[in-house]
Amino acid sequence: MYAIVEMAGQQFKVAKDQKVYVHRLQAEEGKKVTFDNVLLLADGKNVTIGAPAIDGAAVEAKVIKHLRGDKVIVFHKKRRKGYRKKNGHRQSLTEIVIESIVAKGAKKAKAAEPKKAEAKKEAAPKKAAAPKTAKADDLKKIEGIGPKIAETLAAAGINTYADLAKTKAEKIAEIIADVRGNHVTDTWPAQAQLAADGKWDELKKWQDELDGGKA
Repeated sequence: MYAIVEMAGQQFKVAKDQKVYVHRLQAEEGKKVTFDNVLLLADGKNVTIGAPAIDGAAVEAKVIKHLRGDKVIVFHKKRRKGYRKKNGHRQSLTEIVIESIVAKGAKKAKAAEPKKAEAKKEAAPKKAAAPKTAKADDLKKIEGIGPKIAETLAAAGINTYADLAKTKAEKIAEIIADVRGNHVTDTWPAQAQLAADGKWDELKKWQDELDGGKA
């Protein structure tokens, strides 16, 4: 028996006793987690397809450990200009083992979410308790940030260039972990600082050398 289930923003084909690496979950090591967004169940010749999810079905798993994935190297070179730049990225992951697949009767239990979701929860009360009087900046002017990332950062309480400038690149990567694509955040705080200081000419010159926020 196997299932296709959504876990931490990704879809996996899983079976009992299988080990899976997913985006970092907030659950502690040794804790059990339940994923109830099951899209397909197959037991021999019997196949059940959800619309989009199967009501009552769930995948139960146990958190083994938290770790970081292999380093991905991003290398840029400009011909005839002597320009070379190498960056590395390691994704934060959680290793889980599938303990059981429940076909029906499972209680709706919220799966452990990536840290980005927790950041949204923490940011929401701040907005309600003390609305900001300063106007939010257009974070899309930072090379590498699109509408979806800007929306995710705003949900985490990062609304201005100053907010982004004082946020570490590693923390930004955690917040946008569920946004599709390979995002290198190394230059974003420095870009944001230039924008916050009003050094637009200097920022524009630098951005002409960047590609998606990567030097």
